[in-house]
Amino acid sequence: MKTSANQARMAFLICRMPVSLVLYKEKNNYLYKKIPYTKNIPAVNILVWDGQCGFCKYWKTRWEARTEGKIDFATYQEVAENFPDIPLKEFKKASRLIETDGQIYAGPDSAYRSIYHTGNKFWHELYQNSSLFRSLSDHGYNHIAKNRSFYFKITKLLLGSDPLNSRPYWLIYLVLFLLLIILL
Repeated sequence: MKTSANQARMAFLICRMPVSLVLYKEKNNYLYKKIPYTKNIPAVNILVWDGQCGFCKYWKTRWEARTEGKIDFATYQEVAENFPDIPLKEFKKASRLIETDGQIYAGPDSAYRSIYHTGNKFWHELYQNSSLFRSLSDHGYNHIAKNRSFYFKITKLLLGSDPLNSRPYWLIYLVLFLLLIILL
């Protein structure tokens, strides 16, 4: 799949943002540990997520529809024992895409890499090649992971309760906000 003009413009802007916009990060201070490889290779690519997290389930349902069966999805509660070289606490912290060659992608890159398998290589490649985008993605993911219940409420408020039939409530809120500003 070719990169659209909007995606190319976004990549250009992200890669050229001033360094002052980069969020402060201590060396290797991630909520989750990046484990690059497992010896316990799955038969199919599998995205492992937290089955006790409502936010995770909502977005897993959206990703599952978007990946069109090219990836299996399972909770860490179901499959963690199949990957003894990945600590259970790491499964609890971040989603993991485990591929048939043993490579593991965690956190935001698990989402970007899952979309990669549908033919849209843009986001995973941007994550791999832009330290600014990688840093912003990691920090954003960490923040959301620490505040899942809050972001689950925001997600439902903006998109509705059905992940497969989202509603653009955010657009209504934006219009109301703009009207309020105009009237004041």
